[in-house]
Amino acid sequence: MAILGSPASSGALRLSARAFAPLAVAIALALCGCSINLGSLSPEPEAPPKPAPTETNVGDALAATTRGQALARSGRTEEALAEFDKAITLDPHHAEALYSRGLLYQGERRHQLAIDDFTSANGLTPQRAEPLLGRAISYLALDKTKEAAADLDEAAQADPNNAQIWRHRHPPQGRSRPKRLCARRRQGRAELPDVLS
Repeated sequence: MAILGSPASSGALRLSARAFAPLAVAIALALCGCSINLGSLSPEPEAPPKPAPTETNVGDALAATTRGQALARSGRTEEALAEFDKAITLDPHHAEALYSRGLLYQGERRHQLAIDDFTSANGLTPQRAEPLLGRAISYLALDKTKEAAADLDEAAQADPNNAQIWRHRHPPQGRSRPKRLCARRRQGRAELPDVLS
């Protein structure tokens, strides 16, 4: 039998105290009114993945996009917008519908909505110049020149032969440039008799 003061019993007592330390902390926290949510330590349950669009949805989305483009060309923008919305509802990954709806928004000067659609279309079809160019034009309309320049540079890398990209990357100096040239010519003509005499 072990005596309480002996070294063998104090080692066993220390070992058992170490084993009960976490339990003692949990009891102390419970008595103090503190609580620990052990559920937060477990991983979150994953949401079920969205089902992929079926072939029927993709075909219907393509047909709605085609109808929307025809309506937009004929000037019936509200009906075209409804067709593009229908196409995107049927197939949220339909880049052509997103791009076309972005163009429609851009034509209505709803540039932030256009930027959102061009961004989605660009994410679905990387390295295509059209969504980047559309987004750059909307950025320019909102005076966001840094973002526009970045998009134009990326679009130029994707399609270096696209003249629209280069036209927007290096625009003419505006209407003041011809006026300045005319003024210089008038000034030159006025000085010409002085030079000749």
